[in-house]
Amino acid sequence: MTLDPEAVQQLVERTLGHYQSRAEAFWDGTRDHDVSQNIEALLRHIQADAPFAILDFGCGPGRDLRAFAQRGHRVVGLEGAPALADMARAYGGCEVWQQDFMRLALPHARFDGIFANASLFHVPRQELPRVLRQLHATLKPGGVLFSSNPRGDNQENINGERYGAYHDLAAWRVYLDAAGFSELEHYYRPPGLPREQQPWLASVWRRIEPE
Repeated sequence: MTLDPEAVQQLVERTLGHYQSRAEAFWDGTRDHDVSQNIEALLRHIQADAPFAILDFGCGPGRDLRAFAQRGHRVVGLEGAPALADMARAYGGCEVWQQDFMRLALPHARFDGIFANASLFHVPRQELPRVLRQLHATLKPGGVLFSSNPRGDNQENINGERYGAYHDLAAWRVYLDAAGFSELEHYYRPPGLPREQQPWLASVWRRIEPE
């Protein structure tokens, strides 16, 4: 579907409203999720000297912010829902920028890595190329983007109050290639299960410098 800017913003605000009104329930349901596989996938591909500058894109209540900080990295969170941003500051003990994904204001070449865990699938498909270019620009040369999204057959819909776009690997590669990234690896989660029981597609990408 193709949407005008007002309709896109309405989708974003509807999705953020879902998280804002259910912040405590969301935290209770996700605080014990083990995403160490994803954290390590990002960290092992960063070629800078530690500690790394990391952007947790869509950081939610701060679970992964805290995990990166405990490893000694300089991590900044970005979150659109005010209640979740407040929770992330309190729990993660890190700087958190309250920004929605359609109105990003990111510094140029600031970060060694971006951790986009269960967040980019909320970007409307028609807006994804622009958002990915913004993420490319906020990475340092050679920086690394990690993403994990629920996979699908390239459909987009409203699930309850949340917008979601569900890409397969081939389509996801097209978007990332066009935005100036080179694939480093991909895998499906949870590990150790048959593919039909692995709803999450994780991938790691390096920023390519324009010629």
